[in-house]
Amino acid sequence: MTSDGKILEQPVPAPEDNVKPLNYREQFSGRHVSSKFIDPCAAASKASMDCLNRNNYDRDACLDYFQAYRDCKNSWIQQRKDDRRAGRPTT
Repeated sequence: MTSDGKILEQPVPAPEDNVKPLNYREQFSGRHVSSKFIDPCAAASKASMDCLNRNNYDRDACLDYFQAYRDCKNSWIQQRKDDRRAGRPTT
């Protein structure tokens, strides 16, 4: 917030910045149980919601952000499948 009471808006990252998920092993490390609430694509999710908020919920203005989130989730799921098939731990 500025001194005159206006709220500063954070810049929305470009959609392509959120296509690659965070390393899910790092997300789950140090935890005794896996949680469905840990999401390596949280940044992409937040960026798409921020885009909707900034564009008065005009979905057509945020299609790139939605696609980046879908790509991130697909990469994450594929990475976990590959790890399971190779016998590597997924948690």
